[in-house]
Amino acid sequence: MNKPETMRNRASGRVTLTEVAARAGVGTMTASRAINQPELVSEALRARVEQAVAELGYVPNRAARALASAQSKVIVVLVPSLSNAVFTAVLSGIQDALGSDGYQILIGNTRYSDAEEEKLLGIYLQSNPDGILLSGLTHSKRVMDILASSKLPVVSMMDLAASPDALSVGFSQLQAGYTMTRYLLDKGYKNIGFMGAQRDERTLKRAEGYRRALQEAGCYDPRRETMVADPSTVALGAELLGRMLSVAPECDAIFCCNDDLAQGAIFQCQRRGIAVPGQLAICGFNDLPVSAWMNPSVTTIATPRYRVGFEAAQLLRAVIRGEKPAVTRIDLGFTLMARESA
Repeated sequence: MNKPETMRNRASGRVTLTEVAARAGVGTMTASRAINQPELVSEALRARVEQAVAELGYVPNRAARALASAQSKVIVVLVPSLSNAVFTAVLSGIQDALGSDGYQILIGNTRYSDAEEEKLLGIYLQSNPDGILLSGLTHSKRVMDILASSKLPVVSMMDLAASPDALSVGFSQLQAGYTMTRYLLDKGYKNIGFMGAQRDERTLKRAEGYRRALQEAGCYDPRRETMVADPSTVALGAELLGRMLSVAPECDAIFCCNDDLAQGAIFQCQRRGIAVPGQLAICGFNDLPVSAWMNPSVTTIATPRYRVGFEAAQLLRAVIRGEKPAVTRIDLGFTLMARESA
């Protein structure tokens, strides 16, 4: 029987595992094993089943498999941006950690919106995922209620949870902000500004670290903080530099919450004839690829974004397997990259 006839004889229009088994000349359980646990069957048998799958156009029914195995092999991953290089690196780490185990990843872009995060969770939980990877620690009450009722394992990425019961992989955003500001102070800069975008929890924690360092040094001035809710871009960095200097022209250094802001600020300084770092030091955060090749190269904080995704996925997978992790709060640290701009 050819494929069109097989499809026409089925009300659902789907080829079944039973049909694959019949075409391969094996039992249904054997066909299932060849597809889902190929290492348990011979190469010759696996080849016959694979040929039958290809000829019939069989697509495994994940919902049925999940009911049989109590696992869907689906992981939900929510990030606040798909255009930001910070989170593309995190996603790359997740895919490399999970791909070999046959997991499917449902990726959602929350766009830094609580409402969008709530909506995506409601949709994705219908796929009966085995676990969830979330960006950050701060979520709406509705999201927290959804997560609690789902009873699924959740790993938070890019920051460190205070509770030892919570699973998290990242680094201290606050300490990173403090470290960069302390670096500028140690270089002799006193009138240090802060430029932030998006106003997400990670930016706010970096800003808090900046304030703490300056307050300890006795030279904090709130006029030197410029923060907006707009997405972080090179163009915004150029615009914010103009705002900063119009309010606080005495600035001798500026800490930008992301590298693209720092890049835009440097371009704007070049347009205005402001020497970097001779007249104004500029530093960034995240060590985006272009930063090392700017002229001047950007002093920044390198963050282990790929490793965050990889380690978070590994941690989640271990919990799904029923293992009790020795460490629930994985601090991957950060690295200050001292370059030419500051």
